[in-house]
Amino acid sequence: MSQEPAPRTERVGGPYAWYVLVVLVVVYIFNFIDRSILTILGPYIQKDLGLSDGQLGLLSGTVFALFYGLFGLALGRLADTWVRTWTIALGLSIWSGMTALSGFATNFGALAAARVGVGIGEASASPAAYSLIGDWFPKAKRATALSIYSSGIFIGAGLSFAISGVVVQGWNKAFEGGGAPLGLAGWQAAFLIIGIPGLMLAALVMTLREPPRGLADGLLTKGPREPHPFRKTAAELGTVLPPFTIINLRRIGAPASVVRNNLLAMLIAVGVAVLMTRFTDSLVPPAKLKTLFHVGGVALTSNAIQWAAMALGLYGVFSWSQSLSVRDKPLHELMWRTPVFLQALGAGTLISFGSYAVSAWIYIYAFRRLGATPAEAGVALGLGAALGGWIGTSMGGIVGDAWKLRSGTGRLKLTLMASVLPLPIAFYAFATHSLPTFYLCYFLVSLIGTFWLGGVTATMQDLVLPRMRGSAGAMFFMGTTLIGLGNGPYFVGLLSDATGDLKLAILSTYIGAPIVWLLLTLAIRGLPTAEASRVERARLAGEPV
Repeated sequence: MSQEPAPRTERVGGPYAWYVLVVLVVVYIFNFIDRSILTILGPYIQKDLGLSDGQLGLLSGTVFALFYGLFGLALGRLADTWVRTWTIALGLSIWSGMTALSGFATNFGALAAARVGVGIGEASASPAAYSLIGDWFPKAKRATALSIYSSGIFIGAGLSFAISGVVVQGWNKAFEGGGAPLGLAGWQAAFLIIGIPGLMLAALVMTLREPPRGLADGLLTKGPREPHPFRKTAAELGTVLPPFTIINLRRIGAPASVVRNNLLAMLIAVGVAVLMTRFTDSLVPPAKLKTLFHVGGVALTSNAIQWAAMALGLYGVFSWSQSLSVRDKPLHELMWRTPVFLQALGAGTLISFGSYAVSAWIYIYAFRRLGATPAEAGVALGLGAALGGWIGTSMGGIVGDAWKLRSGTGRLKLTLMASVLPLPIAFYAFATHSLPTFYLCYFLVSLIGTFWLGGVTATMQDLVLPRMRGSAGAMFFMGTTLIGLGNGPYFVGLLSDATGDLKLAILSTYIGAPIVWLLLTLAIRGLPTAEASRVERARLAGEPV
C-alpha cells in the first residue's frame, strides 16, 4: 500500500503547508494533554493507590520516558522510510487508547503498563511531524514553523491541567455519596474523557498529503521507497534492546572491537544501576521506601526501577550509535560526530530536565505549600502555562528566524538568553507566600523560558540532510524525554522523600544552568562551520549527494 507524494503545485510555505501545520499542532496538543494528565491527578492517584512521591515520579517520568525514548529512535527511522502522516495517525490512535485504558487501572503496575503504551504511541508523532515540517517550510522559516508546532506542548499541558482539575472536582462532587458509573473515581473518569477524542483526530490526520522528501531544500531523496518499513523498524528496535543489540552488530558485520565495547558498556550500565539504586535507597526514610515486588528474594524499590530503566535507556542509545557507525555512516557523521549537534542536544536536554521537573510538581507544591484547590490551580497555572508557552514558543521561533537573517547563530543566541532571564523570576516564585504572585511568576517563566525551543530544534534539523530529519528529531526527543522527563520528576520526588522539603527539591533542578550556558556558547562558536560543511561531510561518509 502506498501514497503518492503531494504534487509539486503545492508550494513550500503555501496555504496547504500552514493547514498541515495547524493539524500537527492539534495533534501535539493532544499529545501533551495525555502526557501531562498525571500532574494534577497525582494527589488523587496517590491517595487511592497508596503511592509514594517516588512512585509518582516514576509514573510521571521514567516509565513513560524509557519507552518513548527507545522506541522513538526506531520510530524516527520509520518516519524516514514510511508515509509520515500514517505514522502519526497510528501513534495517535495507540496513545489515546492507552490513556483511556489508564482510567481502569487499580494498582501501580496496571497504571505503569498503560503509561508504557502511551509512551510508545507518542514516540511516533514528533519525529514524523518534524520531518513533514522540514519539507513543507523553507529553511528561513523553519524555526517559526517548528516553534508554532512546539507551542502544542504548553497548550496541551495547560489544557490538561485545566480540564482534568475541573473534571475531577466536578465528578467527585457529583458522586460524593457513591453511584459513580462503573464505580470510577474522578481521576479515572478524567483519563477516559481526555483519551477518547484523540481516536477521532487520527482519522483527520490520515487525510493529510505527503510531500516529497527534501522538497524545501531542493535535495529530493533518491531511490525507491522502503518496501518493508515495519520490518525495518522492528530491526531498528534490535539496535537498542538487549540481547538483540549484540545479534544486530554481528549481523551487520561490526568489527570485534565494537562488539567488545558493547558488552563492556552493558556491564558498566548494570554496575552503575546497582550502585545508584543502593545509594538512592539509602537516602529515603524507611517509611517512604516502597518495595514494588521481589525477584529471587531481592526487594526491588522504585529507585531500582528508575536506575534499571536509565541503564537500559542509555545502553540502548550507545548501541544505536554503534550500529549507525557501521550501517549508516553519513547519518552517524552528521549526528554523533558533529559536536554542535551534540551540544545543542545537551543544552535542550538539560533545559527540559528542569522544566519537566518543575511542571510535574508545581501543582502539588501549590496544594501543599500555598493552599490552592485543584480546580483553581488547574485553571490558573494550567492556562497561564498554556498562554505563556504558546506566546513564548511561537515568538521564539519568529524572533529566532529574524535574528538568523542578521547572524547565522541568532537562533542559539536567543536560546542562551531564554535560559538565563527566567531564573530570577523562578526563584522569586518559590519565595513568595502569595498565590496570585506565584501564578503570575509561573506565567512569566512559561513566557520567557520557552523562547529556546525553536532555536534548538531548527538548528538540529539544519545540521542533517532531509532524509535524516526523522532520526534527528528522534534524537532530540530521546534527550529531552529519556533524560529530561525520565529524570526530572524522579529527581524532585527522590529529594522530596529524602528531605521532606518539596520546595528545596524543586529549586535544586536549576543547578544544571551553568552547563547549559557553556554548551550553548560552544555551539554558537562552532555552528557556522558545521552548517556549511554538512553536505560535504555527508558525501565523504558515503552519501550519494
